[in-house]
Amino acid sequence: MSGSITGKNFSIATWGESHGKALGVVVDGCPAGIPLSEEDIQKDLDRRKPGQSPFSSPRRERDQVEILSGVFEGRTTGTPISLVLFNTDQRSYDYSEISKVYRPGHADYSYDQKYGFRDYRGGGRSSGRETAARVAAGAIAKKVLSELGVQITAYTLSIGEVKIDRAEFDKAEIYRNFLAMPDKKAAVRAEALLLKRKEEEDSAGGVVECLIEGLPSGVGEPVFEKLDAALAKAVFSIGAVKGFEIGSGFEAAALPGSCHNDPYRIDEGGCLTKLTNHAGGIVGGISDGFPIVFRAAFKPTPSIHAAQKSVDKQGSNVEIQIEGRHDPIIVPRAVIVVEAMTAVTLLDYLFQRILSRMDLIKKALE
Repeated sequence: MSGSITGKNFSIATWGESHGKALGVVVDGCPAGIPLSEEDIQKDLDRRKPGQSPFSSPRRERDQVEILSGVFEGRTTGTPISLVLFNTDQRSYDYSEISKVYRPGHADYSYDQKYGFRDYRGGGRSSGRETAARVAAGAIAKKVLSELGVQITAYTLSIGEVKIDRAEFDKAEIYRNFLAMPDKKAAVRAEALLLKRKEEEDSAGGVVECLIEGLPSGVGEPVFEKLDAALAKAVFSIGAVKGFEIGSGFEAAALPGSCHNDPYRIDEGGCLTKLTNHAGGIVGGISDGFPIVFRAAFKPTPSIHAAQKSVDKQGSNVEIQIEGRHDPIIVPRAVIVVEAMTAVTLLDYLFQRILSRMDLIKKALE
């Protein structure tokens, strides 16, 4: 299977299936000398793992990471870093009934059309469980970025029709509630909505917003490898994402240029600043040094207990009721996945930035 590797200067290659023996990732291009431990990675994995709230799958995976290579005496060696997470709570028999049926909203049919064969146990590589390996790799990228003063903060902007009030924004609240919402009151309303969906044997979708601070200007390429295009590709590679927008996003289509353009000024300290940030921190595919803000829309969880119409591999119309353990919403656990894919992309592009100018290359050699 191609398409399991991303990045040029800092690359990751994930492997493993939802119900296989293990999941893992090989990280290549990490500089030597970065302090790194399994505990550093585990903190992010704990934000993603199932079984922690009424709104996540009850599957009990410890997602305990093991570093197999690339770290010696607590620091990265500059060689490939290999990480593994063993699966310990698979129930493959939950999926035996759907081995010959295509589940609505899942990749069952498209996989069969591409490969003529599929791992039906939880979706194999198309399962959301694959993202655990991405989060492990992203934790390493975030560790390097933190040394460079770059911070990434993702959070739940909305669940169903419940949206946060920006006037109530509290960054600390992201880590206090099950839904990763920075607005306590909105989180309470969203919980009520999700409980209702669970009673109806249904699910919900939502939007994750991501804020990038501290990224210098000049990161990105002006044509096919634009930074915003790369971020969109990275985020769209997360299985449940159905929409992406940066800055003012789709609202820009309704604005006149006089309103959407971000006016430049020189501040009292003699530095260039902007009065607005409709561009979302990227202009012409290149970062402008201001905060980058983007949003990703996640579809409702496709695995629901309510009966659904489908077809089987023999071409007969059937009705299917999906059993097993599933999240009524993907969004809260996807927040850290968005951070991970953002970190991997930014670090790759930051390394490319050094190669774009002779003075930066000389400075790096010094």
